[in-house]
Amino acid sequence: MNILAIDTSNQVLGVSILKNNHLVGEFTSNVPKTHSLRLMPAIVQLMKELNMNPSDLDKIAVAKGPGSYTGVRIGVTTAKTLAWSLNIPVVGVSSLEVLAYQGKFFNGCVCPFFDARRETVFTGLYKWTNGKLAVHFEERNILMKDWLKLIKNENQHVLFISPHIELYKDMIKEQLGDLAMIPEEVYHIAKPSHLALAGLMKKPDDTHLLVPNYLRLAEAEAKWKKE
Repeated sequence: MNILAIDTSNQVLGVSILKNNHLVGEFTSNVPKTHSLRLMPAIVQLMKELNMNPSDLDKIAVAKGPGSYTGVRIGVTTAKTLAWSLNIPVVGVSSLEVLAYQGKFFNGCVCPFFDARRETVFTGLYKWTNGKLAVHFEERNILMKDWLKLIKNENQHVLFISPHIELYKDMIKEQLGDLAMIPEEVYHIAKPSHLALAGLMKKPDDTHLLVPNYLRLAEAEAKWKKE
């Protein structure tokens, strides 16, 4: 099984390929540049280095959000187009779930989150048990202060992982104190190899029905519906 993983759901651009559960190639870039211009060249270059052709792929996994609205659309659209043209399955994986893989060996809850502006976040609460990731609190869009109050009531150690950790670090420490665990910066970047691994465990989506998971409407769309 050769699986290609694509993640453009946030600032990080990630592409990886697993061959029979073995990571054979991975590219990650964490710079504020346009994903639409760099994604396909990154895929082509990675496959070239691995001496692979598109016909060698058996499955595609894509981070389907939440995150950047534009970034999520770019990744999902590219993954669906490749899957349809190659006639192979595609599976969408929560971007928060992918980030939660960073805490696989943490003995407690794992809280991945992305900044959603105005002191709100896209987040969820997970827990690893016997090597399997379980959802403790469902993903949601919520004010960070309300979210911290909610998980504080669990009275468990929580590992916070986010590319936007600096925006909320003080608030987290103030609310949870010693219950909050915040690792070094490198652990806050999602790995496309984790996305590929998660994709292996999931059933394929219908290629034409796979859609981004924004968790909330874009501001322009919300205003349009209200009017």
